[in-house]
Amino acid sequence: MYRSLLLLFGLVLFLASCSSNQPPRLKISATTWIGYSPLFYAKEKGWLEPLNIKLLNVSSLSENMYLYEAGNADAYVGTQYEYSLIVKKDSSLMPIMLFDRSFGGDMILSNSTLDTLQNSSAPIDAHLELDSINSTLLNDFLKTNKIDKKRINYINMDQAEISSLKKKKMSRDALIVTYIPYDVQLKKSGFVEIASTKTSLDLVVIDALFTTEKKFNEHKEQFVALKKLVDDAVIALSENPEEFYETIKPYLLEVSYEEFIESLNDIIWINNDVSPELMKRIQKADLPTRNLI
Repeated sequence: MYRSLLLLFGLVLFLASCSSNQPPRLKISATTWIGYSPLFYAKEKGWLEPLNIKLLNVSSLSENMYLYEAGNADAYVGTQYEYSLIVKKDSSLMPIMLFDRSFGGDMILSNSTLDTLQNSSAPIDAHLELDSINSTLLNDFLKTNKIDKKRINYINMDQAEISSLKKKKMSRDALIVTYIPYDVQLKKSGFVEIASTKTSLDLVVIDALFTTEKKFNEHKEQFVALKKLVDDAVIALSENPEEFYETIKPYLLEVSYEEFIESLNDIIWINNDVSPELMKRIQKADLPTRNLI
């Protein structure tokens, strides 16, 4: 209660420090990846409204990127992959807020064993979001496990479609590139995890909030206030995970509380604490860090 009062008082001070008018509308697009859940928590708690921030919920990383590129969002959350594509068109794009590092949260599932996939020459159906970090994960997996790309039949699907796949309906070997919480239903359907960012994929996948220099300057005070809200949401998660879960439950695709808690082991929060070693890896992944809040 005390923290909530302080938070509301801080928001009042923020609005008073701007002008008598409400700050300009700030639109942010996000997927339901577990690492972005602090944003949805802030939305459901009513914390975003006083800041005039609108959170747009989409079902795939590529849709998230297209929404931003179409000018329907001022900022978006995503990985270094989407950043690498958009920054080629707008060099002023930059990460301004870190959320988490995937530590098992991005994974590859299959209806076969890894040995079967490696020791066969048969075609493999790969279900993934092509215009996303999914492609990077799949390429790394194929290279690491010496599986010929020529065997791959690429099937572009968003994660909502992917999560509805059924093992018993597949007639040949398949790979599914997905992430939490979409993996829960897939595993219940019988698919087995054969690689992840925690185990056999030598990738650092970073989730951040991205915007342009112009938009950052236009909404700087809102972004700074949002950073504080994200940090408070992560604290709320650690102090009362059940309350946090109940608050964001509508976004979790029928994931149970136990499954939600288990999924938290597959990410590492880096909103406030980034080791020097990880910072070097982030910079090596061509993500600039000079404008981080």
